[in-house]
Amino acid sequence: MKKMLSVAGVALLTALTAVFAFGQPAQAATGFSVSNGRLYDANGTEFVMRGVNHAHTWYPQQTSSFANIKALGANTVRVVLATGDRWTKNSAADVANVISLCKTNRLICVLEAHDTTGYGEDGAATTLAKATDYWLSIADVLKGQEKYVIVNIGNEPFGNQGYGAWTTDTSNAIKRLRAGGLTHTIMVDGPNWGQDWSFTMRDNAGTVFNADPQRNTVFSIHMYGVFDTAAEITDYLGRFRSAGLPIVVGEFGFNHSDGNPDEDTIMSYAQANRIGYLGWSWSGNGGGVEYLDMTTGFNPNQLTSWGQRIFAGANGITATSREASVYSGSSPTPTTSPTTSPTTGPSPTTSPSPTTPPTTTPPPAGGCTATLTVVNSWQGGFQGDVKVTAGSAAINGWTAKWTFANGQTVSQAWNATVSNSGSGFTARNVDYNGRLGAGASTTFGFIGNGSAATPAVTCTAS
Repeated sequence: MKKMLSVAGVALLTALTAVFAFGQPAQAATGFSVSNGRLYDANGTEFVMRGVNHAHTWYPQQTSSFANIKALGANTVRVVLATGDRWTKNSAADVANVISLCKTNRLICVLEAHDTTGYGEDGAATTLAKATDYWLSIADVLKGQEKYVIVNIGNEPFGNQGYGAWTTDTSNAIKRLRAGGLTHTIMVDGPNWGQDWSFTMRDNAGTVFNADPQRNTVFSIHMYGVFDTAAEITDYLGRFRSAGLPIVVGEFGFNHSDGNPDEDTIMSYAQANRIGYLGWSWSGNGGGVEYLDMTTGFNPNQLTSWGQRIFAGANGITATSREASVYSGSSPTPTTSPTTSPTTGPSPTTSPSPTTPPTTTPPPAGGCTATLTVVNSWQGGFQGDVKVTAGSAAINGWTAKWTFANGQTVSQAWNATVSNSGSGFTARNVDYNGRLGAGASTTFGFIGNGSAATPAVTCTAS
């Protein structure tokens, strides 16, 4: 996830089993360490992240957020920083203050460089090598903080182009950080806007883990529309668990413009398997994804429905978070689960319901169906999502068609190529989401001009 959002493509799970080969991790003497796929703090106590992301670099004045996040039970905060390559650089002094705020509030601090978001597809993004330069430039304020700080090299370091370089670039970045004297646990994000639909991170995680001389690297998957079914979530996370490699859900939401992530499964599976998760995000979202704010205007007394869900819901932060033992010097004490939900103000609706029920057309065997839903609307415009589902046999591609009755147009689309002839619109799959297994689904979206509408959509498979 990022402040100015681009949307990842959706891909199906492959039937291939990832094969990982890695050595026994070396224990870091002064801070967090990894062993047998688990993260341990400096006391040797297993640590499972339960926290949120905070957009510090765009809202540096919101320093009270650290205390507010802790007060709701989180044990970790993932802090957005900027290297100066795209957004204004967070200075060494500012980073030192962030670390101090984390420590004061007994939070583990995951520091991430955001300027790498979508490299290869977003022309404004920078490289992992540049992000590494940044970390080395502020190494003096990081060293000595290994008990409290995890370094997330670069946020979503590749988009949907050029991601084949992920393994080499990530390995090289880790090696440079180690050569520069950083012994912290390192976190690395997957490509494809963090969602790794190509399984590049999944299938090469062992290689990257072995590239770390300290064997002290954790992998982070971001779960949005690509992870809209329980099967996709459990398969992806389960492969890391089976391989004995550490995995966390570094970002996820309850809704998204590229599909509806299954947050219930993300949270329940993470809790059952002692996998960390960090929801996106505390407050301050823009670019059309304001619904991902957990609080209204950074006010902890005004939790949104997403904020209520992740903090006070089933398998939520308040009930499952355990403070890092480095803050108590002993085994962590479970956070008391409240008997009532945190006090909240009015909970804004995160996504309007469709004005009319979505309409589908039954496909022939082996064909496909398409469902159009209006997920947001405003004066003069609306956002539509279309779910395409294969029939009883796999398909290699799809074409969805609909007709707007009242002059509506499409100004922008993602995860599909959309064209029109008058009031008739045609959407065709892009290269990464055309192949669907029997019964499998993908989604695409668009911004419409005019009054919101949900016309019937036909789907043709190829």
